[in-house]
Amino acid sequence: MEANLLPEGSQPELIIIVGVFLMFFMGMVLLLFFYFSKKKIIQKELEKKDLEIAYQKDLLTATIEVQEDERKRIAQDLHDDISSKLNVVSLNSHLLTTPNLTDKELNDITCNIINLVAKTLDNSRRIAHDLLPPVLDKFGLSAGLEELCYEFNSSQSVAVTYKNNVQFNDADKNRHLHVFRIIQELLNNSLRHGKAKAISIVFNEEDGLVNCNYSDNGKGFDVESLKNKKGLGMKNIESRIIFINGTITISSVLNKGTDVVFKF
Repeated sequence: MEANLLPEGSQPELIIIVGVFLMFFMGMVLLLFFYFSKKKIIQKELEKKDLEIAYQKDLLTATIEVQEDERKRIAQDLHDDISSKLNVVSLNSHLLTTPNLTDKELNDITCNIINLVAKTLDNSRRIAHDLLPPVLDKFGLSAGLEELCYEFNSSQSVAVTYKNNVQFNDADKNRHLHVFRIIQELLNNSLRHGKAKAISIVFNEEDGLVNCNYSDNGKGFDVESLKNKKGLGMKNIESRIIFINGTITISSVLNKGTDVVFKF
């Protein structure tokens, strides 16, 4: 008969000790599991935040670049079209003080000054129109877009159809200017890059949001390549979409045109 190596009554104690050890071990395993899981979740959240910050920085950089380009263009226009003509007006004005001018010379100088002033006024109106289209400012977004489409149609290089089923709030002019610039950029892209011959712009309202459906029959492009390499124009559009608290979806197929839907 084999001898019992454990003293009588010690087996239950051993079971309890083993059970406590196992519970402690499992508890440690669970704690480590939750610790590393939470650490991984926090790391992913931080990575997501870093990506969002990087994206916002890119958009901010694009916005600043657009603003700087706009300032440079305006400065160049003011220098070339306004300042240079005013200098000539000043020179002609001094000529009027020349003694013993004949009537013909006086008339020629005066006509030259009048013509230069008229051209300067036209150029200043054009620059002001580029900054803020008067029709948009006075009559609202829909009228501004109608005029914009009319200007593109006047070129006879593209047929633009525009349909609006939305009653825009005239008090929301800041957002409307961004929407106007988005459409303007899309039209320029369709002509410059897509070589489109027909463009459709439709505004509808759904679930309290304004939907703009924009489509052209241009060359199209690879959407994936656009994600990896965005030009200044596309970044400008995205920054304006953020300003109006909207969303944008772009779909395109090579040689089958482009469709853009943005909501705000």
